[in-house]
Formats: sequence, structure tokens, C-alpha cells
Amino acid sequence: MITHAIEEAESGSDRTVMHRVGDAIDAKSFLERCRRRRARLADDLGAAPDRTRYFPVLAVLAPVMTQAEGEITYPGDPMALYAALSVAVHQAVHDAGPLEDATHYNDLAPEWTAFPSKAYRAAAGHDGVRQYGAAPNTDQMVFDPRVWDVAARSAWIRLLREVRPRVVLISAVSPAHRYALEIAALVRSEVPGAYVVLGGRHADETLAAAPGGSGLLVKPSGTPAVIQNGKVPPVIDAIVAGEAYHAVDVLMRALALAMDLEDRWVDRARVLPCLQGLLHQEGVKPGKSVVFLSPWSASEPAHAVPLDGPGLDLASLPSPYEAFAIRSHFPIFENPESGAPLRTAHFMVSSACPYRCNFCSESARVGPGLRRFRDDAIGKAIERICEYVSYGAEAVFFDDSVFWSGRYKDMTEFCRELRLVREADPATLDPRLRAHLVGEDDTERLRNLQWGAQLTVDTLVALHSAEESGDILRLMRDAGCSYVYIGIESMSSQVMDGIHKNLRRDVDRPWAAKVREATALVKKHGLRLGTSVLFGLDGETRSSIDETIHEVGRLIDHGLIDLASPNILTYHPATPVTRQHGMHERLDYHSPRVDNRKPYIYFEEAFPGVVSVLLTEDDIWHIHNETRIHWGRARNDTSGDPRAAGAAPGEHAGVPGDVHG
Repeated sequence: MITHAIEEAESGSDRTVMHRVGDAIDAKSFLERCRRRRARLADDLGAAPDRTRYFPVLAVLAPVMTQAEGEITYPGDPMALYAALSVAVHQAVHDAGPLEDATHYNDLAPEWTAFPSKAYRAAAGHDGVRQYGAAPNTDQMVFDPRVWDVAARSAWIRLLREVRPRVVLISAVSPAHRYALEIAALVRSEVPGAYVVLGGRHADETLAAAPGGSGLLVKPSGTPAVIQNGKVPPVIDAIVAGEAYHAVDVLMRALALAMDLEDRWVDRARVLPCLQGLLHQEGVKPGKSVVFLSPWSASEPAHAVPLDGPGLDLASLPSPYEAFAIRSHFPIFENPESGAPLRTAHFMVSSACPYRCNFCSESARVGPGLRRFRDDAIGKAIERICEYVSYGAEAVFFDDSVFWSGRYKDMTEFCRELRLVREADPATLDPRLRAHLVGEDDTERLRNLQWGAQLTVDTLVALHSAEESGDILRLMRDAGCSYVYIGIESMSSQVMDGIHKNLRRDVDRPWAAKVREATALVKKHGLRLGTSVLFGLDGETRSSIDETIHEVGRLIDHGLIDLASPNILTYHPATPVTRQHGMHERLDYHSPRVDNRKPYIYFEEAFPGVVSVLLTEDDIWHIHNETRIHWGRARNDTSGDPRAAGAAPGEHAGVPGDVHG
């Protein structure tokens, strides 16, 4: 064990004890305690046949915004939450049943006992708030309110009173962190004994173990730091950061073992010994993460357990949708007959971007690097597509920052194989695929499946020839792709010269020319094109703003862009630009109230105090007004007009659920 002060927190009074896996424990006593608990639980269940060994759990995606006129809401599925829970839920469902047969949750267990049925999946609507019910499936245990307002707060309180969860798992990106803390505070007031676990992108960007597990690195805006400094109350019991898949699983099992068998509440003092016992007994599974346990009394230190496992193969993980219904309806994919937006699944075959743009959260130096589908990557990706189709998916969007990490070889093989599978007689398919395509409706959805992916300007026209990229785009289209999304960022050379894009620069071929080449290439192959434009990067002036708005408008006028999303640079805790702009210690993602007003509400993740210091509020109004004028209906409108950019009412039209994933 190593006692180590939280790095970069303003107060050093509280200390964190670091625990290495394999630290000496009394393994014999741990196993004996587990044996005695199991025997006692078996006796209790035998004496009261109507009692189960399961305890209720709620999982929450903290929303990014409060409701206001013209504000963005995010209709995409909460993929970060689904993925983080995938291993734990998969193991729990497959282990559900009589205690004598249980081998994974071989004591008390979370009430994850049944996946949603096909009929349930087909009936699932847009709403992220589910009815828990008397015998809930795994999807019904998710609370995804989309916005945080009076109605969502009331719904959360009602759910807490109905379910009385023993464990609450919350996922939050940085702009949602303040609402995650309020959600946790309501748990404390309504169900004081519930154990609250926080994860998600904000945790990933603000909390990590130092190399070798020698200490804990916490950004000033990280949850442990703002709690330690008294900025928010201590409403979080544990934080899981990094590759949480196996970490959440082992933590949930430790919580089950730390519960009192009578009242089924977690004994917080028992969590660490149970976690250490499981890790000593089984070792560390793949993935790199850290489990942070808040002090369970005022006199105790915090504890952190780094889990430094082997490299993770994303294809080895259970499908995120195995336990959850597909609810996203992305309006860029439409039913050709009715025009209705299609039920859209999210899919990721690589977990990070190969580029290192200093403004993007993908450039954060916290956590592991690029992970991808590795063993039998193409075969498992095709199988996952068929699985999603069996769950009711009519469209798929690849959430990879760059489709297949920009590897043309993988893209080629995937597209060729997907086309063959879509056109094949189902009876001739590999048994792995046939197992999912059990009805004519499944086969029909596969044949009609639309999909989209993200690429970059550099991938299309700097790193490959026009002929190579043209071949890839043709293969994508022939395999069912109908939509490509790229980040333009800016059309001003003085801005683009300062970020890690515009590779292989040539004075005779400026960035704006490359953007035009890339957009023309995509449109030449009959694909719809969405684009992201980012204002507030280094070098930004009112002149460069106007240059970008004008040049993007020209691309729209020439039919080269279908959708253009204006965005404002927002500081993420771990991005290089945050420190470069002097905002590292000034970010406030924790105060319970924020002046969330126009024009900020017209842009994703934008709040006063966390947007680019290079932009004045007048600049932001200018961007909002001028893009509406010059980009017209191609603008991904966030001003409340559902007719703009083909968006359905209340839906975001550029990248589906990008904040959720």
C-alpha cells in the first residue's frame, strides 16, 4: 500500500491509500467468509421461498442540459453507459438462477436476471425514462432523462421511492457532471443506504493512476478534488475510470459480498476487503482502469485500486445492446416510403482516434490508447451487425472517430463481406449469423440496412489518393452506407495551421482546397455528407469566423454539404488546449446552478465559463446568427425549428448521440 495525496487538488488534508493487486490479504479468511455467507443465504432462501437473492439496481445517464427554448437535446442511446455495464450485466444474467448453480455472482446478486425480449425491443419508443415494473428486464433499470429539468427531477425521485435501489450507477460527460452530482444527492436524501458509483467520460478525463500505481492523478475539476475541497457534498461512494468493463463487474461483485444479508444494504467498510479478496483470488482481467473508493467516514482516507490488465480486444466484450433496447431514431436515415427516421444502433470497432487534435477529448492523455476489434475483427463485426438487426436496428452508425481507424484494408474487407452477407440466401450463411437472423423480418432489415460512418479530410485526400479513396467510398455505398460525417473545423489557414490536422501540408494546396476535394469526392459517390465546424480554436478572429462561415456556405451552395453543424470550442478537463488557454484550474463542471442562456444553448456542450476564451459572447451570437443566414436549411439547426436540417422535433441531426457515446 502507498499513501498518496491527491495530485493537483487545492487541499492536501485528505489522503488516498493506493492498493496494488496482490497486496497481502488473508485469502483463507476471505474464502471462509464467502463460504459461510453462501451457506447462510441458502438457509435463508430455503426458509422463505418467496425471497430472492437479488437486490435492485438503477443505472443513470446524467443529461447534458436543462430544458430551455432552442436548446439541444441528445436522442442517441447512452452507449458509454451501456458499454461500461456490458460485462457485469452479461455475467449476471447468465449466472441468474438457483443459488446452488451460481458461480459468478455466487452470493447476493444485482437484479439483472433477464435480457429484454424481442417484443419488448420492438415496442421500445424514443423516451429514455423506462417503467421499472415488478419483474424488470435489464433495459428497464436505466434512467436516461435526456434533459435535467423539474419534470426529470420529479421522475427520478418517484423512481427512487418506488425501487429503493441498493446500488446506483451514474455515467456523465463533463457538461453533465453537475447534474450527476445532483442526481447522486437525491439518492442520498431519498435512499440514504444506497451505494453510488460514478463513471463516464468526465471520470476518464479527470482520474487515473500514476504510472506503476504509485499515486493518483486527479484533475482540479475531478470529482474527488471538488468534494475534497468542499465545493460539493460527498455524495459519491466510488468512481470507476478508464476501461470500466471488467472493473464495474468486479466492483459490483464486491458490493454484493459487502451487503448485509438481512437488510441488503452495502456495508461501506467491507467494500475494499471484498474487492481485494476477489482480485487476489482471480487476478486482473483485460483493460486499464482505476477504482476509487471515497472515505466511508470522516476519519478514514480514500482508497484507490489501479487495475492494470492486459490489452483489451473490443470484440471480446459482450454487445452493449445485448441488455438494452435500441431507442435512437437518427433522422439522417429515413424510411424511403414514409420518410420516418429509422431505429439506429450505435457501433464502435475502435475506441479512440488515431489523430491527436489538441482541442478534442480524444487527445486526453488520461487512460489507455487506441483499442479495436482485433481477433477475427471483420467476422465479429459482421456478426454484431446481424445481432443488432435482430434487435430491431434499421440503421447503424459507426461511432469510431475514424471508420475502422482509417485503415483502408479493413474497410475494404468489411464492406465486401457485408455486401455478400446482405445479398446472400440466409440458409447459406455462417451459423453464427443465422443464429441472429431467425425471421423474415430480420433478413429484410439486413437487406435494407442503412449505415453511416465518420471519416476525415486527411484520410480521404491527404493520406490516400483520390482513386484509393474513391474505391473505398464506392465499396461503402455498395455495402449500404448512405451517410458520411467529417470534421472540417475551420476554413481559415491561420486557424488550421495550429492544430493536428491538415497533414502533409502544401502551400499550393491549402486546407480549404482539401476540404472541397474531400466533400466533392464523397458527393461524387452518391453519399450524404454531414460536417462539423468548430469556432474558437487558436488563431480565431472575427475575420476567420466570417471566412469559415462564407466558405462553408459556398460548399453548401455548390451541393457538396448536406448538413453543417456549427460548434463552439468547449474545454474538456484533459485536453492540451485547456491548459494552453489557462483554463486547467478554472473549469467549473460542478456548481449546481449555471447561467445556461442564449446564445450558449444553441451549441453542443457550451456553458458560460467553459467555452473558448478567444470568443466573446458577441462573437457567439454572431456565429449563431450568421450561420443561420448563410447556411440555410443545411445548418444542423439547434434553435428549436424542427423543420431545419431534416431534424425530427427534439432530435439532434448531425452525429447521433455523440455526447452519449
